[in-house]
Amino acid sequence: MGIFTGLRVIDAATYIAGPSATTILGDFGASVIKLEPPGGDAYRALSTMPGQPRGETDYPWVVDNRNKRGLVLDLKQPAAQAVLHRLIADTDIFVTNAVPRLREGLGIRPEQLAALNPRLIYAALTAYGETGPEASKTGFDSTAFWARSGLMDLVRADASAPPARSVAGQGDHPTGVALYGAIVTALYRREKTGQGGFVGVSLQASGLWSNAFMVQAALDGATFLPRPKREDAPNPLGNLYQAACGRWFLLALLNEARQWPALLQVFGHPSWGEDPRFATQALRRQNAKALVALLGAAFATKTMAEWRPLLDGAGLTFDAVTTTQEAAASDQPRTTGAIRRTLAGGWTVDSPMVIAGEEKAPAGPPPALGGDAEAILEEAGYSAAEIGQLREAGVLGP
Repeated sequence: MGIFTGLRVIDAATYIAGPSATTILGDFGASVIKLEPPGGDAYRALSTMPGQPRGETDYPWVVDNRNKRGLVLDLKQPAAQAVLHRLIADTDIFVTNAVPRLREGLGIRPEQLAALNPRLIYAALTAYGETGPEASKTGFDSTAFWARSGLMDLVRADASAPPARSVAGQGDHPTGVALYGAIVTALYRREKTGQGGFVGVSLQASGLWSNAFMVQAALDGATFLPRPKREDAPNPLGNLYQAACGRWFLLALLNEARQWPALLQVFGHPSWGEDPRFATQALRRQNAKALVALLGAAFATKTMAEWRPLLDGAGLTFDAVTTTQEAAASDQPRTTGAIRRTLAGGWTVDSPMVIAGEEKAPAGPPPALGGDAEAILEEAGYSAAEIGQLREAGVLGP
């Protein structure tokens, strides 16, 4: 029994951001129907695309659609829209990523569904927003979140390097959390007013928010400096270094008054603090290249396994640049539940929020394509004969 037990959700979105928001609702007890078009959500095939990890499971489908029930409706048919509208009458949340210009033809305009159920929360995920010249422009997180927010340009290795490519879902999952937040905020309003309403999140807005530090600088007219190479980093105490084993790690010492002397103690060279080039923070920045070289040579004398207890023991902020396989195998997220067991005995990535006293639903399997159609329609009052007629008419897919 979760906090959202009894909440009915229809997830009519495709790919990642929208469905990931409903997965979080399901983690806390909501009943989620995964509504797909004939042939299914194209996300089902993403793990087979070139360059993606090869495995025995449809791993992205597993993490973003766990515990949902499957229904196929061909919403291009009026009869299928009638089925959806019947379901909407008893639904709390409807999620879509259809661009505004397509909603009319699918029978899912916000005002259309609101007329059927004034308590319905209509949650829309778009690439560029509901209004403006690009409202109906399609996009993915790689384009609208990553490329258009400035992030792709800013995180290149240095100004001379090509822009950095994103990985699948990199912007979708934080955008899904934003959409979840909008939905929960609307639920809170509904508790106070009794009325549902429209909520929306765009990939571009989420990308701008993720890059808000830098975007606000641009809005305020700040002067941007080209990103330097690692060896020319302006802050040596916030830089990448390589240990003797070849492992890269990021040093992030913001409290230099305390942490600079502590770092020198770790090195066993407190006298470096008396070097006139590095005696103050301003001088360390002025002579940054020399200090980067000095620290780099020192860090290259021990392996990461040797440095870790020394740096941790001194209370210095750092961490190794890990591979995804290492991140997945780490003990820490298993201890906190950030990676948790599935009902099948495997592991899955959990949604990131924890609420004291609330247990999340066990991580069950994702739905088969249309696999729960009969049960869902029976719950909505359809007879076996009516369901058969809908199937014969192609309303429930081929």
